[in-house]
Amino acid sequence: MFRYLLFTAVIGLGCGLGGFSPTPVSAQRTSASGPPVRLRVGVAGAPPFVIYGDQDADPINGISLDVWRDIAISQGWESQYIPQKSVSEALKAVADGELDMLVGSISITPERVKLPDISFTQPYFGSSVGVMVLEEDSTLWQRVAPFFGITALSSAGVLTLLLFIVGNLVWLAERRQNPEQFDPSYSEGLQNGMWFALVTLTTVGYGDRSPKTKMGQLIASIWMIVALLSFSSITAGLASAFTAAISESAAQPTVQTPRDLKGKSVAVVTDTTAVSWADFYQADIRLASTLSAAMALLKQQQVDAVMFDRPVLVYYANQHPDQKLKVTEIRIALEPYGFVLPVDSPLEKRINVQLLNLVYSKKMALFIERWLGNSFTQANRR
Repeated sequence: MFRYLLFTAVIGLGCGLGGFSPTPVSAQRTSASGPPVRLRVGVAGAPPFVIYGDQDADPINGISLDVWRDIAISQGWESQYIPQKSVSEALKAVADGELDMLVGSISITPERVKLPDISFTQPYFGSSVGVMVLEEDSTLWQRVAPFFGITALSSAGVLTLLLFIVGNLVWLAERRQNPEQFDPSYSEGLQNGMWFALVTLTTVGYGDRSPKTKMGQLIASIWMIVALLSFSSITAGLASAFTAAISESAAQPTVQTPRDLKGKSVAVVTDTTAVSWADFYQADIRLASTLSAAMALLKQQQVDAVMFDRPVLVYYANQHPDQKLKVTEIRIALEPYGFVLPVDSPLEKRINVQLLNLVYSKKMALFIERWLGNSFTQANRR
């Protein structure tokens, strides 16, 4: 009996050992309730949505990571972050089951939505394609040109004419009874009269010349009232005209509207939607592998502009204030950003609910302002 029991135990142990195999990775990453609790999260994109730092202390940050970490914490999920070389490779990795998630500045485009093995979440950010150019320094002529414009010259002409008329009238009234202050000769007397009109207009009132006749005093009184009522308005008008002219005469970028892109040399990053838009506007396309490479072409003046996602360009310009970079007011198309999942992923609905919670709780706005500043958020609301 004892030998039978011992034989049975040995057989049972052998069967148990023979049937043992390590737990599959998918099982290790699956909780009792179904959804994975440790996710392979691919990361793709550019600052400020994805910012790579010190791999030990602070591996990856940015708007996209702030959003995802908030969602993951709310659901009790852990993340294994896996940087991706490009968006196209990352999408393929999700489709092939190598990644559970893809986060970053991933544009939701018709071509990508049609891919059979992936699915996009709700958009969490509304982007657009923007254009960056180099700021040009104003020339000396551009700085002084407003003072020779039509507004300035016409105002000066009208003022001179008024002084001439008033000077003549005062001289005619004073030349016989007040020759000490208004010379009887026309050239000297007119000069004296215009000088009196000028100091009266500017309210300086030196007192070196003043009319003594009734007619002269009447002309001077009328001129004082006219000058008092009109001089401040003339000054304000001239100041506004000069300000507007100076602003308009400042060096303007060569690309100010999308139509200005036609025939211009424009750097775009491979595998981005900017490529198709640059082609649509008939730009001379220069492909670059990364945004840094595109920026290098712009700084070396090998291209006229760089086309890329506008918030990324704004962030880049803010980080490099010494490089005279300007993001134009051009906003081409609307490009929503979303996260990517395998098709029919059990995580999709839970992530969508949390994304909507972030938007309606204003927390999403805080993430954006943290990296792009309050001015960018306000500009996007206009």
